Amino acid sequence: MDGRIQKPLQEFLKEKYNAEYVDTITEPGPCKILAENDNKTLINSILERVKISVAKHGSKLIAISGHHDCAGNPKDEQTQKDQIKQSINYLENIYPDVKIIGLWIDDKWTVNNV
Repeated sequence: MDGRIQKPLQEFLKEKYNAEYVDTITEPGPCKILAENDNKTLINSILERVKISVAKHGSKLIAISGHHDCAGNPKDEQTQKDQIKQSINYLENIYPDVKIIGLWIDDKWTVNNV
């Protein structure tokens, strides 16, 4: 959701993965939501949007991210990275044929692989 990470994420995905377009599914603290797996309403909302991106827009890559200074998930870096890994595992069960990666955006707004 945080606008500060949108441009760095899009540039990273376009450069590193040759993405022509980047669908953006925003939610405060998405890695927390997917990792905790307890708010079914939010999870279903996220999954419905991912489904459109994959099925209708032909997305071949899903990136789940976390970032420094996240208001929606004010956890430390390592906790968010652990949540990102849990989110990847969760999404891999739903989308086994789609590449799923984790990204961490640091305090300089640099995108790093998790």
